[in-house]
Amino acid sequence: MEQMNELAFYTLAGAPKSPRDLIAEVEQGEAIGLGSAFISERFNVKEAATLSGAAGAVSTRLGLATAATNHNTRHPMVTAAYAMTMHQLTGGRFSLGLGRGIAPMFDAFGIPRITTAQIEDFVGLMRRIWRGEPVIGHDGPAGKYPVLAMGGVDEHIPMTFTAFGPNSLALGGRAFDAVVLHTFFTDETTARCVGAVKEAAEKAGRDPAKVRVWSCFATIGDHLPADVRLKKTVGRMATYLQAYGDLLVKTNRWDPSVLQRFREDDFVAGFQGALDATATAEELEHVATLIPEDWLSAAATGSPERCVEKINGQLDLGCDGVILHGASPEQLEPIVGCYRKQRVNDRFAHLAANPAG
Repeated sequence: MEQMNELAFYTLAGAPKSPRDLIAEVEQGEAIGLGSAFISERFNVKEAATLSGAAGAVSTRLGLATAATNHNTRHPMVTAAYAMTMHQLTGGRFSLGLGRGIAPMFDAFGIPRITTAQIEDFVGLMRRIWRGEPVIGHDGPAGKYPVLAMGGVDEHIPMTFTAFGPNSLALGGRAFDAVVLHTFFTDETTARCVGAVKEAAEKAGRDPAKVRVWSCFATIGDHLPADVRLKKTVGRMATYLQAYGDLLVKTNRWDPSVLQRFREDDFVAGFQGALDATATAEELEHVATLIPEDWLSAAATGSPERCVEKINGQLDLGCDGVILHGASPEQLEPIVGCYRKQRVNDRFAHLAANPAG
């Protein structure tokens, strides 16, 4: 089956019952022709390096990327070795994807918050190490290191950045091979973000066409049970509002008073943990009354045909690919099959299997 490199999925979406679910998901994602699998990281049973190795071992064509891990939770040489191992294990199908992380969680765990300067410095270190260049006496935003070196290598390993605000989008354009946008971006926000990434790449003297921008697009078809759809739409949006609602609302230019009412709701204010992980269907029905319908409309929902129409809309906004977010390959199969029937092959002939191009 022909691989569609413009489409991808997140493995272990949400709160998986077991990390072993990844194996079947990766195998099925490859079987139905998806181009890439993205691997998110949570500090429970979703540790990114372990999952990456498993995904690489049970796939032969899928591009694989972390989206995202953090540069400050491992020593640079550990991260460099992890990425090089994955690069050679997969025959070049791997991209190391970084993100800023969630500041309150870092504060709770005693991990310093991440800055733009740190990430950019870290990217430079990885590039040098993977080229086989000894880094001696480094003293920069990413840290002080007497020696960083990996002998006997000379490789380019693509790097992906999960970007949100303007500083992150600009950094993605000037320093990374690919950028992953956030879920539930409006069409206006998506087009603006794509433009910001491409403009930053051009200003940095890079070819904007070679910086791949991924839409992360919630794709929840109506063939799924109602309670599952509720969890993957309302529950997921509510969890984002819990974690970094101010940034999401500001980026989408939404009304901040709606977010304030959401936070002040007695149920939401007293809820412990992520709403998409443990809230019941009845509780999520209440939460749905707090979130405007147009906030949830930035997603592919409805029939397979309607979902495909929305996916194509993301490509028309300038995105180079669409991550069908929030559902497993099994859940996505009717939509992917419908997409394949109307796909114009030559539109994506230039895209590589690697998710960072």
